[in-house]
Amino acid sequence: MSSSPLPPPLQQQRHPGYEEERLRRVAEQLPCREVQAGMLLSLMGEPQQYSLPCIFIYGHRASGKSYVVNILLKELELPHATISCVECITAAQLFEQVLLALFGGDAAATLPRYPSLSDFVRIYRHHRSRASAEQTRYIVLEKAELLRDMDANLLSVLVRLQELVEDNLTVLLLSELVWDTFRPNTGCLEPLLLHFPDYTKAELHQILSRDRHPSYSADLYASYIHILLGIFYAVCRDLRELRHLAALNFTKFCEPVTEGKAKESDTHKLWRNIEPHLKKAMQTVYLREVSSLEWEKMQQVETETGPLRGLSAHTHVELPFYSKFLLIAAYLASYNPARTDKRFFVKHHGKIKKSKFLKKNEKRGGQQGGAHCQHLLSDLLAGHLAAVDAGEPRRPAGRPQVQMRRLCGLHLRRFQDGEL
Repeated sequence: MSSSPLPPPLQQQRHPGYEEERLRRVAEQLPCREVQAGMLLSLMGEPQQYSLPCIFIYGHRASGKSYVVNILLKELELPHATISCVECITAAQLFEQVLLALFGGDAAATLPRYPSLSDFVRIYRHHRSRASAEQTRYIVLEKAELLRDMDANLLSVLVRLQELVEDNLTVLLLSELVWDTFRPNTGCLEPLLLHFPDYTKAELHQILSRDRHPSYSADLYASYIHILLGIFYAVCRDLRELRHLAALNFTKFCEPVTEGKAKESDTHKLWRNIEPHLKKAMQTVYLREVSSLEWEKMQQVETETGPLRGLSAHTHVELPFYSKFLLIAAYLASYNPARTDKRFFVKHHGKIKKSKFLKKNEKRGGQQGGAHCQHLLSDLLAGHLAAVDAGEPRRPAGRPQVQMRRLCGLHLRRFQDGEL
């Protein structure tokens, strides 16, 4: 079954009501996202027309959702309020930022100390009547998944806010999650869904190649990006992270050219120079445990401990004395059933006879590759007390529960249901 054809790029579509020069500038700033920008602009319609009440835009991280929306609204000079839900702990802060961006500080000052949804709708309608909009107003909510942690009926109100305030208003919800995780049990007005797919390898190469260094040719930087994607594309497809890695390691890539040991056309020699450094950087992708300046210094200093440079700090963690026994007990409790506690933690446990049933279950468990077993906090503490020598004069530096929270903070253990 053949898929439906994609719409033409933004500069080839007809969007009445918008100047061609502005559309051309928008298309230049949105490489590999012209199709999505054209679809969104078609849904928005002409500036004076009533638009959809709510559009839900979703896609993975760094897929261009916020960038496309902000470029369209700013370049086309449309009235809008862009709000990050991370900065809004309560609904009152959300209401204040919306009124401040659309109507100014006087409208935001009229909100009561603890405003409700009805207060926000009443104040919005009052200022809307005093300053009628000639164009559609837009409210852009980034990280919209955090709205689920606010008032229970807030999301249901936002998707039909156009009807409540009686204004030419569109709410744009941006999220990394699908709409199914938002839908309340009581039901609500379904927004129109717009998906932003991940960038392909060719699209990432095209976007990253635009950031070339002015001191070097475009072909050299394009070959560098090709090498970078060949190593990192299998483990990282985040555009922001790849852009950070490209800027971080480009100086090392050009080092033979700067020192006169190679030419820009000597791709093989440049590849051999940068390959070990990119492999080290791959072990700390997403972590950013050191700054860019510290990473450059680490690359410049060659010592005997060179193979360890660039490794994640999580592989070199020094734990307190008793925390080590807690970690051992958690490992044993995770990979072994509770009935084997006596066998592992008691010195004189006696001989254990295996029945046919136990042998069959152990064989089946071995075929599953040693899956984690559920264990409660009491089992882990019992294993911890059995592992620590009773005659040890040292005492734990803190409560075992506190030490286990530290292990969870280091991602060495995670809590199960039923624990603290």
